[in-house]
Amino acid sequence: MTAMSTRAKIGVVVASAVLLGSVAAGYVAMAAEPAPTPPPASGDQAVTLTPGPRLLAITDRHLSTVATADPTGPRTVSGLECLRVYAAAGTGVCLKPETAWSYQVVVLDAALRQTRTVGVPGLPNRARVSASGRMVSWTTFVGGDSYTASGFSTRTGILDTTTGATVTSLEEFAVTRDGRSYRSPDVNYWGVTFTADDNRFYATMSTAGKRYLVRGDVAARTVETVKENVECPSLSPDGTRIAFKEAVDADPAKGWRLSVLDLASMRVTATAETSSVDDQAAWLDGRTLAYTRRQSDGQPDVWSVPADGSGTPKLTIPGAESPAPLS
Repeated sequence: MTAMSTRAKIGVVVASAVLLGSVAAGYVAMAAEPAPTPPPASGDQAVTLTPGPRLLAITDRHLSTVATADPTGPRTVSGLECLRVYAAAGTGVCLKPETAWSYQVVVLDAALRQTRTVGVPGLPNRARVSASGRMVSWTTFVGGDSYTASGFSTRTGILDTTTGATVTSLEEFAVTRDGRSYRSPDVNYWGVTFTADDNRFYATMSTAGKRYLVRGDVAARTVETVKENVECPSLSPDGTRIAFKEAVDADPAKGWRLSVLDLASMRVTATAETSSVDDQAAWLDGRTLAYTRRQSDGQPDVWSVPADGSGTPKLTIPGAESPAPLS
């Protein structure tokens, strides 16, 4: 690929992402760059997804792990290229390149063996695995939707790894907005997070210039709105709170504040992270959030911050992104 074609590719992606207004433009731009190729890990240093006191992340677009007790210390990097990763209960998901312009959702076992693959349109953006390891979800950016001014939107799917049942797009689901049945061709979804029962989930839905937290039911193929201005939700381990990015003044052009929603009271608590966080945060435990924050040149770092609004942000894994706990 020539330098000019790479710049053109990045320009198209970033311009479209800005128009979409609620997506990780910097992350998608990085997806257009070729990945370095570190030597595959082997022997005692092999990367696994076996539950333990380690953190999963992407380093130079390759799946990697670090010790929870020393995340800035030695890092084990695999030969598996991924643009997004997540794992739970020994099941992983890797959104990886298939060709220069096509991508796959790859389901992994604890030893990083591929157990399922699903071809997906567009550029990878979000990925999640349910706590049991059964359900996998992904979001990609896609082009060509006539209802968008830019022709650029999102597509979100769900895979049941036990039955193989696949939802290729949440846009197939029936919508209840503010208590009433709702239909519109501009409905888009991103950022799924699963509840403990492997059937219900939360996600972001956008329509008519607004973004909503929605609660969904895979079996019933339905979603219902819960609250406005909640993007990229991440459900806490106890199922009582949702970490999310909240558009400043409800305007994504002003950036996002990493915040936490209490589902019982609907009270929102802003975290101590005041930099704009364009990511779907991960709960490292019941008290701490991890997320990607980019430097001025676009290079990522993983940071963490208390979920209750106290403390200060902490650089956790330098030069990494897409964090997930393996414990």
